[in-house]
Amino acid sequence: MSKTQDLGSLLQDADLFRTQGYINGKWVSASDGITFPLTNPATGSKIADMPHMPRTQVSEAIDAAKAALPSWSALTAYQRSSYLLKLHSLMEQHSQDLGTILCVENGKPLAEAKGEIAYGASFMQWNAAEGLRTYGQTIPSPYPGTRNIVIKQPIGVCGLITPWNFPNAMITRKMAPALAAGCTVVIKAPAETPLSALAMAVLCERIGIPPGVVNVVLMDKGDREAAAGLELCENPKVSKISFTGSTPVGRLLMKQSSSTLKKLSFELGGNAAFIIFDDADLELAVTGVIASKFRAAGQTCVCANRIFVHADIYDKFATLLTEKVKQLQIGNGLDQGITIGPLVNSRGVEKVERHVKDALSKGAKVLIGGEGFSPNNNNNDIQGEGVETCFYKPTVLINVSDDSFVSSEETFGPLAPLFKFKDEKDVIEKANSSEVGLAAYFYTKDLSRSNRVSEALEVGMVGVNTGVIAQACIPFGGVKQSGFGREGGPSGINEFQIEKVSFLT
Repeated sequence: MSKTQDLGSLLQDADLFRTQGYINGKWVSASDGITFPLTNPATGSKIADMPHMPRTQVSEAIDAAKAALPSWSALTAYQRSSYLLKLHSLMEQHSQDLGTILCVENGKPLAEAKGEIAYGASFMQWNAAEGLRTYGQTIPSPYPGTRNIVIKQPIGVCGLITPWNFPNAMITRKMAPALAAGCTVVIKAPAETPLSALAMAVLCERIGIPPGVVNVVLMDKGDREAAAGLELCENPKVSKISFTGSTPVGRLLMKQSSSTLKKLSFELGGNAAFIIFDDADLELAVTGVIASKFRAAGQTCVCANRIFVHADIYDKFATLLTEKVKQLQIGNGLDQGITIGPLVNSRGVEKVERHVKDALSKGAKVLIGGEGFSPNNNNNDIQGEGVETCFYKPTVLINVSDDSFVSSEETFGPLAPLFKFKDEKDVIEKANSSEVGLAAYFYTKDLSRSNRVSEALEVGMVGVNTGVIAQACIPFGGVKQSGFGREGGPSGINEFQIEKVSFLT
């Protein structure tokens, strides 16, 4: 029987641990009192009972955001910038607690969780400055005595639908530019990791962001989650939807938003190719694969999903990678020295198992891993007997067939499948064969190849001789069925603005 984990006792500031939604500046339970259990994926213990909100409360949050919009948008860019800088400061001040909350609900190691908090805070800092640079322009007119003036204005109420794999950063990456632009927001927090969203609402409250500007609604998977998405898409008071998640859900949200013709930005599924050419520095390439593939236990949309290795170095690279994977320490992210945590739920484990089983049936071989894992948990006081946890050992497969599931499906787990290739043209064709195009990576010492392959890959982002590509100062997004729109960088705030022209005579 599982025990309940006392998360508040792990925090220096226990007030950051909230178990209610946040609407119009008030902390609220579900209007009908229904809750759902939130579970720690590393221990199986219950963290809290969370409100399972109906669609009517999503509508209330939208109404609150609409009512707050005139006064928030009327603030100067400098005033809104000041709020974001205060949020940035508080996120840095409370990074340990925010990281602990994230670690417990998501499972990623504490050091990695704190790294995400720093990354999330960087969007506050970047957009605090970028909000001051949303320039309009004066365009010369062909007509005498006239002047064309273009200004940028906030688009309005924004529905932000965020995923569980980066519970803090995916919120800040959307919320920061929206607030900087003068928009108000309704955040639909993921059922798996709602606490990070609520902790950010606490910080917003502390710095005095007015009621209704930031709202957080939450509910479990199922009918109510579908109804929440439908309300955000169909409600005419919502002008913009920003969504990070799977391609199938993106298609559904796009269809549901058609009746109100909302502005959309979607960051959807990935199937990243990671290419190691025969002239690559293999030690660096192995380090890059580890960073890309096993960060967040492989649960990132930009992680290496198909690893293509040149035939001449295939065996050597496989050996080096396996030795590096042996050094990963799997377990509860709160324990010291842990470098890879659990998957967020049992469905994630089942998908990895399915991909491994399929690849083995088609001739692949396991070099390391290939099975689940039961940790020797040092936090036994918070784990009950017979509780299911969600670990899967970091896995390397060789001789993977091109028709394996892992070749066409995003695994979202700690599985590194190695495919063999012989020439550049062939591997680019294979890399581009996916219907999605979010990120890709490759390692080479050839400068001309760096430029040539970067341009040839059909993705929105390319990492050359690196396995990590995300920064607040550059645009993040994909092509094909990986979605549209960009987050971060100089263009990120444009997603939350409209251009208005004044024709003056």
